[in-house]
Amino acid sequence: MKVNGLRWIILSMILLVTIINILDRGTLNYMWQDERDKATGVVIRHGIASELGIVNDAMTPEVRQAKGKQVLSWVNIYFMLAYGLSQIVSGKVYDKIGTRKGFIFSALIWGGAVTLTSFVTGLYSLVTLGIIIGLGEAGPWPGTTKSNAEWFPIKERAMAQGLFGASASVGNILLPIIIPFLFLSAGWRITYFVMGFICVLWVFPWNIINKKSPTSHPWITPEERDYILNGQIVKTKQVDEIWSMKRLLGDKRSYSVIATRFFLDPIWWMFMTWLPIYLQEVYHLNLKSVSSVAWIPFVGAAIGGISGGWISGKLISKGIPAIKARKISISIGGLVIIPGMIGAAFAPTALFASLMLMFILFGFQFAITNIQTLPSDFHSGKNVGSLAGIGGAAAVLGIVISTYLVPALTKGGNWLPFFAMGLSLVPLAIISVFVFTPKQEVSYK
Repeated sequence: MKVNGLRWIILSMILLVTIINILDRGTLNYMWQDERDKATGVVIRHGIASELGIVNDAMTPEVRQAKGKQVLSWVNIYFMLAYGLSQIVSGKVYDKIGTRKGFIFSALIWGGAVTLTSFVTGLYSLVTLGIIIGLGEAGPWPGTTKSNAEWFPIKERAMAQGLFGASASVGNILLPIIIPFLFLSAGWRITYFVMGFICVLWVFPWNIINKKSPTSHPWITPEERDYILNGQIVKTKQVDEIWSMKRLLGDKRSYSVIATRFFLDPIWWMFMTWLPIYLQEVYHLNLKSVSSVAWIPFVGAAIGGISGGWISGKLISKGIPAIKARKISISIGGLVIIPGMIGAAFAPTALFASLMLMFILFGFQFAITNIQTLPSDFHSGKNVGSLAGIGGAAAVLGIVISTYLVPALTKGGNWLPFFAMGLSLVPLAIISVFVFTPKQEVSYK
């Protein structure tokens, strides 16, 4: 059996599990607080924090709010530390065992842990399973970079990476719709069980479809195989060697990924983690009202991910060197974020804030699509996943720092410092990519 466009089918399976990944990691933030009747204050559905005894009604609303944010911050920090460690390890693991087995390994770890979270009895078990989820969920990010380097010619890689970023955005569009619905209908324990089970089920079709690499897959047509392989960077013996961590860290180019992700990635996670809390606290929305507007920013993210990849691909096809095309695209994305940050900081309504957040997340995905493609521009084969993993770990360090700061920055319900922090990160990210990327690069057509 031969299948036309097999590379897109492989990618579509990755996009599906990425959506599941986002839904799984976002459940905690949407189910953390109690859902209360807006008029009477009566609890309609107990959230994770109150059911596990982290907060209670004996506390004043102010104390309950502060304690809830503080503990949520630390739960997310433990998750992110595990996620960052896994970025480094997963990159090496995917380079060693391949993307087929790598994705199976990751999905079974995090899917199983999400399922088991439905049985937690206290904060300790919640944190422990959150760490395991983080260890599993990080894999698809370096794994997708590696898979795209294997399955796509260089001129299509940014588009493939953009679709990957867009799938994360689709997950975030669905997140405030699906998770609150399940939570309000069946509670947080059932929600965790259902979402984890779906992840485990994904492994079976993936194992069937992704049989081999494009060089030897029995379903690939000769035309598609030639198209993919002829569009790859020409490999040399030196390039195909596995570089040590020391060698990767000694390469100046690596820091265009490391530093840029350290500064830029926290912007995404600021809203991935805190968006429902922000909308509830600043605009006094219940969870149903949050669901009506929280999906809007991620529409911008989905468009940004696809258009960022398309723009850089068009620039490369016109003869502009690949690295220069990435720089241009990253700069455009960063510049779009700035007015969005300013507008959201002073938004008079939740709807207006969500529209401003569209600009922020559009710009973020426009830029990050190209940042995540840099490892496959610099390397081929066995070092792509490793550099992508190191960049992911640097991103996590930035995310952990920003997550730790949010409860203090938003103390008393003032979220202006939150947006000021996000705004300051943008120029630092753009400067980093220009400082560390080479000025001369081969042009690919």
